[in-house]
Amino acid sequence: MSDLKDEEKFIIELLAKNKNFLSFREIQKECEDKFEGVRLILKNLKIKGFVSFDGDLPSFNSKIELIKK
Repeated sequence: MSDLKDEEKFIIELLAKNKNFLSFREIQKECEDKFEGVRLILKNLKIKGFVSFDGDLPSFNSKIELIKK
């Protein structure tokens, strides 16, 4: 996890604290005062194999699952 950006680490830790599963809305709400670009961060995490969700970019109703720490 050392090659991840701080924002990516934050989202991974947030998912881990919540039984490896949150909706995009919940993640967005937790991150809105900390940083922007949550969709792109989640896309990068998916490409790196850390999270799973339907589609290329998460929609507002997407369910995000942590698959690797």
